[in-house]
Amino acid sequence: MFRKLLLSAPLLVAASIVHAVDAPPAMKAFVETDVMAWAQGANVVDAINAQNTQTSGASAAQIEEWDTQWRGEVGAASQPLISEVMGHPLSAFLSEQVEAAGGRITEIFVMDAAGLNVAASDVTSDYWQGDEDKHAKTYGAGAGAVFVDEVEFDESAQTYQGQVSVALTDPATGAVIGAMTIGLNAEAFF
Repeated sequence: MFRKLLLSAPLLVAASIVHAVDAPPAMKAFVETDVMAWAQGANVVDAINAQNTQTSGASAAQIEEWDTQWRGEVGAASQPLISEVMGHPLSAFLSEQVEAAGGRITEIFVMDAAGLNVAASDVTSDYWQGDEDKHAKTYGAGAGAVFVDEVEFDESAQTYQGQVSVALTDPATGAVIGAMTIGLNAEAFF
């Protein structure tokens, strides 16, 4: 029996990979129909605009310093920068959205114009996303931009995870003000 299970294991993995490859269109559709219904809300837009006011003049050196500080705080006893982001009312709202999604959403984080975290449902590994496709291919691409990243197996969660990132605009001006990344459990979409 054990040999039979071993022989069928590659087939199960192959089937999961095939399904994971098919997942991005369904994931993108979920974000466009379910997530975007609240993503342009006043609480999200106001939080991004407020942080953009604070960080608009930040130099590359300052951004690097904040990012280094954040990465040093991950897992540390003292976490002033992480606590500031995670204590933001928008972070609580994002956590509620993760919970309400019934296992489809694994994480959400919102970035300002520079790619710095405004709020997050969970602590991210770094503070600055501006050097990554999730920001460059959304905020950098303009209004309506959506970037679907590759689905990958997450060892810690033992599931296939994917990220869909979107540019966020201020409805009052139409200007792109930031971006949001939604981590999705790809297995929930097939």
